[in-house]
Amino acid sequence: MSPYFLLGINIILGVAGQFLMKSGVNRVGGLEELGLVKFLTTAFLSPLVFFGLALYGVSAVLWVILLSKFDLSVAYPALSIGYVLVLLISVLFLGEQVSMIRFAGTLLIMAGIVFLFRS
Repeated sequence: MSPYFLLGINIILGVAGQFLMKSGVNRVGGLEELGLVKFLTTAFLSPLVFFGLALYGVSAVLWVILLSKFDLSVAYPALSIGYVLVLLISVLFLGEQVSMIRFAGTLLIMAGIVFLFRS
C-alpha cells in the first residue's frame, strides 16, 4: 500500500476523530453548567466522544508505521492538511462561522502543503 495513501488515511482518521469528539461534547452540555467532574464523566461516556478517541488511537498506531516510511520533516507538516479539512467540516456540519482572517490563514496552510510536497 502506498505510504501517501496511508498518510491520507491517517489524516482522515484524525479529522473524523476531532469531528466526533466535538459533536459529542456539543451534546453533553457546558463545562460551566455541569462542573468539571460531571462534564468529563459525561463526555467520556458519550459514544461520539468515545468513538472519536478510538479513531485517534488507530491513527496513533498508523502514525508509528508512517514514521518508518517518511522523514519526520515531511510527515508531520503534512498533517496540517487536517487543519483545512477541520475548517471545512466545522463550517459545513457544525455551522461554525469562519472569518476572512481564518480563511486566509487556511489558504496559507494549503500553500505550505503544496511547497512541502514539491521539494
